[in-house]
Amino acid sequence: MAAQSTIEHRESSAPARTAAPAARRPSGAGTGVVRFARSTWRPAAVLAAILVVWWAITAANLVKPYLVPSPGTTLDVVLAQTGYFAHHTWITTYETILGFAIAIAVGVVSAVVMVYSPTVEKSLYPLLLFAQVIPKIAIAPLFIVWLGFGLTPKVVVAVLMAFFPIVISTVTGLKSIDPEMLQLSATMGAGPGRTFTKIRFPAALPHLFAGLKVAATMAVTGAVVGEFVGANEGLGYVILQANGNLDTPTLFAGLLIMSLLGVVLFVVVELLEYFVLPWHASRRTDAATTSL
Repeated sequence: MAAQSTIEHRESSAPARTAAPAARRPSGAGTGVVRFARSTWRPAAVLAAILVVWWAITAANLVKPYLVPSPGTTLDVVLAQTGYFAHHTWITTYETILGFAIAIAVGVVSAVVMVYSPTVEKSLYPLLLFAQVIPKIAIAPLFIVWLGFGLTPKVVVAVLMAFFPIVISTVTGLKSIDPEMLQLSATMGAGPGRTFTKIRFPAALPHLFAGLKVAATMAVTGAVVGEFVGANEGLGYVILQANGNLDTPTLFAGLLIMSLLGVVLFVVVELLEYFVLPWHASRRTDAATTSL
């Protein structure tokens, strides 16, 4: 009787012990905030450390101010010319987003065609690799000659920079589907279109988003490269003019804003992936590791 009462006591107290952690666990928006804080405090700490080292080097006069300006001087330049930097940042942002969107559309369609047509893949894949190896800064002047000094050549360079990682990641994702799943789909009577929308494309999304993260940052680089060659506005123009005038505070400000633009686009893609693929294994792994 004593043993039975002990067992009953343990069984009755077990739900209370398992329910306690669940009661303390945040839910809804609170969970998202906690995860975001846990995933961002480390890079924020590293960034703060870099700023401290930068400030210490300039404060100790280890380098000349005309070579490396202090963080305070750089910030003062941005605050003193807020409208100037905002205008040129918007120009580069527009070129980047437009080129990125075109690269997504053309890249995904090209990947689908190559996956469903081995002949097209064998014909185009070597050409894509050859085109990717060519430095874009070397061919950007040709686009200026062919397309003029307007918006088009900058967008074309951004598309070329972002196109390759999107195509490669999408092809890899579309081919990574288990053949047994395709056989099961055919057995159940699903046609090629339904198999693509229900099985192939959803399975390729994790690979596609991995390529989009790389392409987002490369699109910024492509837009700035196009502005280096021929432009009268944009962050590339700001950096080029500041370099020619030996205006290092403005040069550093342009570089920092350009980097921040790439980080923002990367985070946007990351958030989109979070909402589109909450079921993916990488999300479950993040949730498990961030709690350690």
